[in-house]
Amino acid sequence: MTVTRSLARKLLFGGAVVSGAGLGIGAGAAAGLGLAYWGYKRSRRYPLHDRVVLITGGSRGLGLAMARGFLARGAKVALLARDPEALERARQLLAGLGTVFVRPCDVRDEAQIKEAVRDVRHEVGEIDVLVNNAGTITVGPMDTMTAEEYRESLDVFFWGPLRATLAVLPEMRRRRSGRIVNISSIGGKISVPHLLPYSVGKFALSGFSEGMRAELTRDSVYVTTVYPGLMRTGSPRNADFKGNHRAEYTWFLLSDSAPGFSISADRAARQIIRACEYGTSQVVLGLPAKFAVKLNALFPTTAATAAAIASRALPKRDDSGTAKAKGTDSTTPLTESWLSSLDQRAARRNNQTQNPLPVTS
Repeated sequence: MTVTRSLARKLLFGGAVVSGAGLGIGAGAAAGLGLAYWGYKRSRRYPLHDRVVLITGGSRGLGLAMARGFLARGAKVALLARDPEALERARQLLAGLGTVFVRPCDVRDEAQIKEAVRDVRHEVGEIDVLVNNAGTITVGPMDTMTAEEYRESLDVFFWGPLRATLAVLPEMRRRRSGRIVNISSIGGKISVPHLLPYSVGKFALSGFSEGMRAELTRDSVYVTTVYPGLMRTGSPRNADFKGNHRAEYTWFLLSDSAPGFSISADRAARQIIRACEYGTSQVVLGLPAKFAVKLNALFPTTAATAAAIASRALPKRDDSGTAKAKGTDSTTPLTESWLSSLDQRAARRNNQTQNPLPVTS
């Protein structure tokens, strides 16, 4: 009996010692792996101080928010956009935050892009980071959309980024250094009802962006694809609406204004810039967007059913045909109420109105 108890104690405490040692080794290995990953990530970091960042669609909205973020990190920023007045307001809003160069440019025109890139190089320096952010959006039922809406979406969201990329890529490859950030959308992973041309253009950009990353990594040029959900940029008032345009504007604006359902432009910009710094392959912005992407990947039939149900709840086509109206021409008492207060403030902060708020870093 005494021998048996002695043996039992040895086995018990000996096993505890072995188990403790095993746990210690495991914890040490985990810590080692963590440090190795941290070191690898730090080695991939792309310091932005004194880098030249070119942002298309940079005069307002997310483009302006990203400009603030890049300037806060010491980068030099060049902004391209179609509207010279909006560009000048952006330049004034960013005055005092760092080096800012603005130039009118329509990304649908290859010659304009080439000339703009040449001017940025001459005025600011070689381009280290390209952010393809220019966009347009038309909201309404599929029956109200024409072939022209699809052509314009592809021209802005695919051909524009392609042209800009081809204009800056040879020099990035020569220096074996650079970042390209393509602003796609949740609509570039899941086609959204009443945003069909927009989704088509964003899907094309996503395919181009993800495939390009695979080929350019060997040249030390890292491509990041960004998939934002709804963002409070203030953009609905400058979007186009078709069909029952007031009803379309109402659901779009109120969704865009909902806290928790949408993400602020400044928060989105911070996440995008961090992804750019570390060469992250892709980033999905906003919890609802992350949930939708996972749901669509794991349960595509369920996701499709949910989209169909949501589509039935959206406004029906009226007798306006294919006519379109701006958000500013589609207001109702509801869209001007406290329900849209977050988006109204975002519009003033992000240069979506004629009287924007002063910009601070």
